[in-house]
Amino acid sequence: MSRKTTSKNFDVLILGSGLAGQSLALRLAATHNVALVTKRKLEDSATAWAQGGIAAVLDTTDSIESHIDDTLVAGAGLCDEATTRNIVEHSNAAVRWLIDQGVPFTRDETELGFHLTREGGHSHRRIIHAADATGAAVQQTLTEKVRHHRNITVLEHHIGVDLITGHKLGLSRQRCWGAYVFDIEHDHVVTLGATHTVLATGGAGKAYLYTTNPDTATGDGVAMAWRAGCRVANMEFIQFHPTCLYHPQAKSFLITEAIRGEGALLRLPDGTRFMPDHDPRAELATRDVVARAIDFEMKKHGVDCVYLDITHRPAGFLREHFPNIYQRCLELGIDISKQWIPVVPAAHFTCGGVVTDISARTELPGLYAVGETACTGLHGANRLASNSLLECLVTSEAAASDIRQQKKSPALPKLPQWDESRVTNADEEVVISHNWDELRRFMWDYVGIVRTDKRLSRAAHRIRLLEREIDEFYANFRVSNDLIELRNLVLNAHLIVRSAQKRKESRGLHYSLDHPAQLTRARNTLLRP
Repeated sequence: MSRKTTSKNFDVLILGSGLAGQSLALRLAATHNVALVTKRKLEDSATAWAQGGIAAVLDTTDSIESHIDDTLVAGAGLCDEATTRNIVEHSNAAVRWLIDQGVPFTRDETELGFHLTREGGHSHRRIIHAADATGAAVQQTLTEKVRHHRNITVLEHHIGVDLITGHKLGLSRQRCWGAYVFDIEHDHVVTLGATHTVLATGGAGKAYLYTTNPDTATGDGVAMAWRAGCRVANMEFIQFHPTCLYHPQAKSFLITEAIRGEGALLRLPDGTRFMPDHDPRAELATRDVVARAIDFEMKKHGVDCVYLDITHRPAGFLREHFPNIYQRCLELGIDISKQWIPVVPAAHFTCGGVVTDISARTELPGLYAVGETACTGLHGANRLASNSLLECLVTSEAAASDIRQQKKSPALPKLPQWDESRVTNADEEVVISHNWDELRRFMWDYVGIVRTDKRLSRAAHRIRLLEREIDEFYANFRVSNDLIELRNLVLNAHLIVRSAQKRKESRGLHYSLDHPAQLTRARNTLLRP
């Protein structure tokens, strides 16, 4: 028996409910009928997990040129300079928009009125934040507005399956016309038509065994765009955050980079500082440098973790500036005003993604990508701390502006329902969970912070086997949330490994023991389906 299917049409379909998706929905809702699709609740996204803040030129002692220079240095020669300038020049206006929405950023007695902190790779204090839970404050503020806007239809517990394109419909004109979306709670596929479709689904951190990302970070947007014929770029550059709390009961708990910005030191178990031996910027070096240094020291000394020491700061200061970290560590028996914090690196951010232009447009007409799903050229080979939420804000405004300027939208063609007539219910779901575990483990072992040609070759072989199994499973059984996510994760792993194999050098976040030198000319890694 076929499961229920339904169809709905909208002006704009947004997949993803983080800062990029929600800010875009709010900017378009006055003039467009918007659908916002999210895999869990509206509040659940990587944005809500972001601790540090938003990098922006707000203080008179700072400058746009300084922020651009810091971004270019971190990006190791692969940042697109025009895109970087555009995003940094719009940083002040982007933050002011959030302030106008009511985001409760931490205040102080300065002329600006807001406290600015500093993070690794930044030459100035330019990170505006809401204590140590900036993402949660932003998410809660925007969620309240999105949930009650009459022009925004929120579809919770829905996940994108595939984009609907002109070629798939047998039309001569190639364009995106919406997406097939799986209703997780009611176990059926919905056909959502739209003249403008936006991918804001975040990154693919769950491809790795250890990650700071939420469980929803399965690279859905990148996979859907790739299957629709879009190019992806620079997928080898997976940023590993240097400091994830190391504790058996602390799943995916990040220790913000701002804690190093406020003076925390990295130490070995015997108390020795090691960062000055790796980089003159010591603890304030960029994330790729710090993550590799920690990985090196852990392997050299055979230790399970290193330690972050902020005990020289008063308890009152720590409770004020890092209340969530202070409380969470205390719950686990660690008083950070008296004890060092055990930390390890973990997969954190996907710097590559779907290729877009400065207006967030992909190569497929009618399809946009914003936030971590996209490769705008801002991050290059390594993202500068706190530039990600900034990118979400500026690119969502660019997408909104481009959509608003299109006075006459093309008429939607008749869209077919999802066809399940030739598949059955899955017989053994254990296949999915086993493949998921295997993927995350070998990606961590073979495609992690330090890579070799042999490790990448092994990973590629395992991915090919998984792809065959999953393709067979997908062809014969009805879709489920777990199957959709696994299918997308394996495709993202394929793109990461393929990109890493093409880069015969070490640059930014991609470090190869077989190719330790950096080539004279920096080139993007572009893949086409």
